[in-house]
Amino acid sequence: MDTFSRLAPFIQDYIYRNKWEQLRGNQVAACEVIFDTDDNLLLSSGTASGKTEAAFLPVLTDLFENPPRSVGVVYISPLKALINDQFKRLENLLLDSNIRVTKWHGDSNVTAKTKLVKNPEGLLQITPESLEGLITNKRGACLSLFSDLRYVIIDEVHHFMRDVRGTQLLCVLERLTQLTGSNPRRIGLSATLGDVSLAQNWLNTGSGRQCAAPITDEGKKRVGLHIERFVNYADKRDTEVVADGSSHPTVGNVAGTDCGDIGNREHYEYLFKQTLDKKTIIFTNSREETELVMANLREIALRNKSPDVYRVHHGNVSALLRESTEDEMKCEFGGDKIVTGATVTLELGIDIGSLDQAVQVGAPLNVSSFAQRLGRCGRRGQIPQLLFTFVESIRINSDDTLGPINWEFIRTIAIIELYLKDRWIEPIPPHNHPYNLLYHQTMSSLKSNGEMSAAMLAQSVLNLGSFRQIPQEDYKRLLAFMEYREQLQRTERGGLIIGREGEKVINSHKFLTVFLSTDYLLVKDENRTIGTVDKIYPVGVRFALAGMTWETVDVNEKSKVIFVKKVPGISVVDWDVDFTAELHTILVRKVRSILTGDDSYGFLSERCAERLNEIRYIARNSGILENLVTPLSPKKFAIFPWVGTRQIITLNYALRHRGIKSKLPWITCVFLEVVYDGTAEELEEIVREILNSDLNLYDLPLPDDTQILGKYNEFVPPDLLRKQFIEDYLDFSGLKRDMG
Repeated sequence: MDTFSRLAPFIQDYIYRNKWEQLRGNQVAACEVIFDTDDNLLLSSGTASGKTEAAFLPVLTDLFENPPRSVGVVYISPLKALINDQFKRLENLLLDSNIRVTKWHGDSNVTAKTKLVKNPEGLLQITPESLEGLITNKRGACLSLFSDLRYVIIDEVHHFMRDVRGTQLLCVLERLTQLTGSNPRRIGLSATLGDVSLAQNWLNTGSGRQCAAPITDEGKKRVGLHIERFVNYADKRDTEVVADGSSHPTVGNVAGTDCGDIGNREHYEYLFKQTLDKKTIIFTNSREETELVMANLREIALRNKSPDVYRVHHGNVSALLRESTEDEMKCEFGGDKIVTGATVTLELGIDIGSLDQAVQVGAPLNVSSFAQRLGRCGRRGQIPQLLFTFVESIRINSDDTLGPINWEFIRTIAIIELYLKDRWIEPIPPHNHPYNLLYHQTMSSLKSNGEMSAAMLAQSVLNLGSFRQIPQEDYKRLLAFMEYREQLQRTERGGLIIGREGEKVINSHKFLTVFLSTDYLLVKDENRTIGTVDKIYPVGVRFALAGMTWETVDVNEKSKVIFVKKVPGISVVDWDVDFTAELHTILVRKVRSILTGDDSYGFLSERCAERLNEIRYIARNSGILENLVTPLSPKKFAIFPWVGTRQIITLNYALRHRGIKSKLPWITCVFLEVVYDGTAEELEEIVREILNSDLNLYDLPLPDDTQILGKYNEFVPPDLLRKQFIEDYLDFSGLKRDMG
């Protein structure tokens, strides 16, 4: 029997109605795995390749032909917006099926939730936090809700794998199995995966199943790429006359420079022309830059009497405004083509229809981010068009040997080459010692179960697959510290319950989330919510949000609300930096190969090609490509080990261990800056000695507050946080391997 004939009648009708010519390769492969095996399933293919349908077609067929006694399918998404988007698609698919779909998150209908609890059936769409809330606060309801759960579909697997929320999700799924006895099959969906086996292992955690990952040939896709460059020089338009009559360059938008902003102005004019009448997402790496770019484009449009098609989409813009932007972008017919500035919020698979292009301002953070952003364009048969733009500030008379090298620019070329030619994406870094999550799951289990002995608690929590690398001795240390901090309390029977201070934590509405979040202030224009900011802007102060400029008219500090009015002009806003980035050794080595090679790249503009040649000339003449140690000044040296961030930070601490002043100038830097009284040869010999030693990472002079950032770290013993940093972040064996 062919695959189409095995699908439920209502699905066959849906396929006919939508005039599908045939099932795609991944849809046929998914049906074969679901119908003919008992394995978990991982579907990894490009954006708009039909992955979602590939998962749902066979799963919904099973529900139709063998109705479960409870909710049969749980679909888990990292975003409420993605759930809302998929809900509309599923409602259309399930029209004639008699299978109900229910949304369950903070903004969804309470009546629909109550109805589902009373009569568990069909398909449930939910976030990890809401699922945690169900198993923690509604344990009894979960017994009936999920007693016959067949499938768990996890969307955007790559996102969860790199995030503490993914570890939380795996814990909750295992606890659900412990509670109900059901062991649903897991189906993972992802558009950007490097080593598929890592994703298979992640998906299988605690399930006891194998994972099938069918490979379907999507064929090679053409990609349109272009990189353009702009320069901030000081010229007549960028000087101001001061009191003594002399002229001085004004400070441009690039922090810490003494250059004018002519390049910034040319950049905005270029973006305006390139996005005119083109449906576009402009990606930046910060919310501030998104706000600034879109405000400047709106000003240019106003000056040119062009329509205002400029929108902003990031996590601090209100959900209502973000959803309005998404709806405008979905509109395929009529109206003006929307240009939206975004950060990571539009990397994930919210349906925004076909894009004419995407723009990346500056370098993508890594290959994975580039792949995700590339996947946003070229949907529905189009050739993906991705434009990169750089603005550089030229420092006159710089005596810094390496200063003229634009590492972001070279890194961008390396990222493009690694993904499009080598098909390489960063592997997932280890998360073997997530002590803060161990705290959270301990508190969650006690809240769900009530009093438990330490042995029962360890049996329940420590045996979860995500904690398999944590020894019992560490858990005892954690429990003792939690008791000391009054997070836990001993009963007269010797059992453990939530302590006095712990009650404050678990009763907070923020308890279910395991990621760090800032206490934001709400920004309101009368009764309309615009978004949030992380600091108070006093009355009369202007700031940017949602692509517009606002002036504070009143502040209610107790309620954490800033009341504003809209005003003309361009302003800025500054959020605290809330992301980190790191480079993999393979990416760093690709950067070096670009500097040593003579290849030309067709996606570079003429100005960018010239800039590449300049940088190659500087790099080759500086000696950094051949020498491990390069003198920068009489007592300052640069060490270029050409390894990833984790390995270079390990070397940094190893040098400090030997009394040598060393630092990484910025987090994505590829070299160490060292102050040393000896010669370059002597310093190189010290590095070689380190590599040949049996270095004990626990002997390194780490600062007392060194830790991997995480929510609930305050309830974890400092020595365990130090251990987590050493075991999960430093990599001495990788340093020796990569420099060997």
